[in-house]
Amino acid sequence: MSAKLDSLCVNTIRFLSIDMVQKANSGHPGMPLGAAPMAYVLWTRWLRYNPRNPAWADRDRFVLSAGHGSALLYSLLHLTGYDLSLDDLKQFRQWGSKAPGHPERGHTPGVETTTGPLGQGMANAVGMAIGEAQLAARYNRPGHTVIDHRTYAIVSDGDLMEGVASEAASLAGHLRLGKLICLYDDNYVTLSAGTDITFSEDRAQRFEAYGWHTVRVHDGNDLDAIQAALLSAHQQTGRPSLILVRTHLGYGSPEQDSFKAHGSPLGVEDVRKTKQTLGWPAEPDFLIPDEALAHFREAVGRGADHEAAFKQRLRAYGEAFPQLSAELQRSLSAELPAGWDTDIPVFPADAKGLATRDASSKVMNAIAPRLPPLTGGSADLNPSTKTALKDLGDFNPPASTGEDVQGSDPAGWSWQGRNIHFGVREHAMGAIVNGLAAHGGFIPFGSTFLIFSDYMRPPIRLAALMGLHVIHVFTHDSIALGEDGPTHQPVEQLASLRALPNLVVIRPADANETAVAWRVAVETRAAPVALVLTRQNLPTLDRQRYASAEGLRQGAYVLSNPPAGEPELMLIASGSEVSLMLQAAERLQGQGIAVRCVSMPSWELFEALPQAERDRVLPPSIKARLAIELGVSQGWNRYVGAHGDMLGVERFGASAPAEVMLREYGFTVDNVCARALALLGR
Repeated sequence: MSAKLDSLCVNTIRFLSIDMVQKANSGHPGMPLGAAPMAYVLWTRWLRYNPRNPAWADRDRFVLSAGHGSALLYSLLHLTGYDLSLDDLKQFRQWGSKAPGHPERGHTPGVETTTGPLGQGMANAVGMAIGEAQLAARYNRPGHTVIDHRTYAIVSDGDLMEGVASEAASLAGHLRLGKLICLYDDNYVTLSAGTDITFSEDRAQRFEAYGWHTVRVHDGNDLDAIQAALLSAHQQTGRPSLILVRTHLGYGSPEQDSFKAHGSPLGVEDVRKTKQTLGWPAEPDFLIPDEALAHFREAVGRGADHEAAFKQRLRAYGEAFPQLSAELQRSLSAELPAGWDTDIPVFPADAKGLATRDASSKVMNAIAPRLPPLTGGSADLNPSTKTALKDLGDFNPPASTGEDVQGSDPAGWSWQGRNIHFGVREHAMGAIVNGLAAHGGFIPFGSTFLIFSDYMRPPIRLAALMGLHVIHVFTHDSIALGEDGPTHQPVEQLASLRALPNLVVIRPADANETAVAWRVAVETRAAPVALVLTRQNLPTLDRQRYASAEGLRQGAYVLSNPPAGEPELMLIASGSEVSLMLQAAERLQGQGIAVRCVSMPSWELFEALPQAERDRVLPPSIKARLAIELGVSQGWNRYVGAHGDMLGVERFGASAPAEVMLREYGFTVDNVCARALALLGR
């Protein structure tokens, strides 16, 4: 390969990118100008991908964590032959474009994960590397290596400043994820100023302390040095790698090394000057020299060869290990195995009952042996969230990951383990399970207390945006957790989660609703699911007396109707308040009031029903409606209407035993009945 052709190709990436930004009059030209050389070396010499089949299973994963530099990624995708045309590039950041402002998974071929909120992509990459390590450990056999790929990310100063990246990097170092390689666009500039005013620690030493291998490239235009650094990273088996590449934001432009080049188009005149400085023709825009395009398009043939070799390995593996091969391919294709839910228990009626977190644990451990993709863990809370998968091992590095890492290996540690210990890292946990889902082959879950869903809001939102199959298990769901007090008692969290488009929130009322909720969570494909569970015991309802828990699938269902006549009052509740609602209804019916009781575990599932079916559950003719839920009332007006009422929690909690909390906040049969009678004018 000649230096002249290399230079031509690097500049092709640069100027496609800044022409995109300039035509849109919107975007971030600085990063593509500086980072194009490292991206070029990675994409033409190291990265294994097939532009004609972006989703083949054993491809390397590439994450542009610095998603504001999306023009760089779109240039690479077009040049290497993905289904992203030059016309698409010319519609950068426009309505309906396949080249949106930040990379979006599922929208643009070749984009592995949605990035832009800084730090998220880097943590997603950690999740992808965990996915590769676990699948390889579980399925590879001597002489049959079917899973063997790397995860690469380009990260920025902003990524490394964000706390989620620190959390994820710390865990990645502990886990010795040697196939994770991050190239750091170390350009000393952020959006508003130079890094000297905010970011002065030695980043290499910081990552070395996390357990990472680090290597510096002092000149970001030195392709040979970048190549050598990547070779060094590949030779690491027991540590993830951070390659610190000293680049220049807005390289070659009049605004080089200035924050002004970060997030605004250069302008027509400065684009012209940049092209002149770097020896590029001023006209035409979107120029792709034939020689450069031919070189980039060699990726198509290479990719076909890579995928063909994988398929050959997979065929040989299938002949040697037919059952394992079938299991692996089912997981990779997101196909549920037959009978995966066979062992889910049916819980007998029990006035004492059990906490829905305990019911969830029983269900998880019933399905996990039959559902190999189910993998995950908690933010150091397994004893409380009850999410440990028994006898399925802990995901931790085996001794074989290399002797260059200090520390001993406890007996039994293995990358095969399906229990991931995230530590007290809720934010990273959310982003890592997103990475696992984006990688493929997994139904990942993460767990913490509902109150701490606030710590993981960005990855929950991104999972919803991407339509990832992720399950969040949130326990300790109300002020009824008691003595820990208001810092740990969720009040607004349910409303906050329900506000997210494409997130399915389910708050089951008893053990059998919890079992159905898990079925829904596993079967849901194009949306994350949040299971909201109690710490306190709840009665297991007598389903001979009340409607089947299968009603949960429609989001809201009629638990009971009056024994005779049309209902004049409707009570609606979710979760732990359903049993309270039923007790109150029994008293009211004893006073001659005809009551319909509705369990409403999921607004999202309910809203997906046709209007006629919703009206059958909540008939418009019943105006007197009382909703009961241990959370803020926000949003409930759509179900109780102008003539209804809502018993909720409109202030923070307090420290006291659960029964005292419920009494003081009005969650008693007496108060529910009083509120209901007031609605009826009695």
